Amino acid sequence: MQSLAQFVLEEAYEVVEAIERDDLPALREEIGDHIFEGVFLAQIASERGSFDVAEALSAVADKLIRRHPHVFRDDGQLHDADSKSRAPSATAALARWDAQKANERLAAGQRHSALGDLPNSLPALLAAFKVGKRAAAAGFDWAKAADVFDKVVEETTELFEATEADPYSLARAEEEVGDLLFAVANLARKLGIEPEGALRKANAKFMRRFSAMESAISASGRTLDKLTLEELEAEWQRVKGQTA
Repeated sequence: MQSLAQFVLEEAYEVVEAIERDDLPALREEIGDHIFEGVFLAQIASERGSFDVAEALSAVADKLIRRHPHVFRDDGQLHDADSKSRAPSATAALARWDAQKANERLAAGQRHSALGDLPNSLPALLAAFKVGKRAAAAGFDWAKAADVFDKVVEETTELFEATEADPYSLARAEEEVGDLLFAVANLARKLGIEPEGALRKANAKFMRRFSAMESAISASGRTLDKLTLEELEAEWQRVKGQTA
């Protein structure tokens, strides 16, 4: 199973990439690849005498029914049309989900933590977003986004001070970089923006513009390594004005 872990992540990212490109033919293929990894893992588990893919799907179906009592009755059938009043918003539905999840953990003798069981394999920026979201659900949050702007400024100042310190401490600078990124992730959360996706888009935008700059410089018979920083900046600004 350990040998498949990297492929599960790779296929998940390829699904996300197809979604962000709005490429439905690619999405059809990538969803198939991603589901296949799950089937493959379940087959290995089945050969070990643990569970098969049908049992895995049955478990998730039972969980969805159990944690959506405003949608499903105990027998799995739908409530009547008035069931929406039991959870009139997505926030209310999520609160019910979290409460049911907490009750299940208590029944299983597991200690409850607001931060829960976030997987260590999550990308760090996404994990910071989720940690902040869970802490906020427990009541530990900034009142408004403007307060988080102040925190970002505070962490930026502390990072600057760390880089100017004599003697310079790489460990302290690393800590301050982490604090700054964590604050930015929480600012994104307060603004209703998922930071991992926002950063992926920023990466893609930079790569498009850099590639366009390379092409323009090459077409003029020059190479990047022969240009001064000022010349590169001028080319960058020209490309930036022409590309999205």
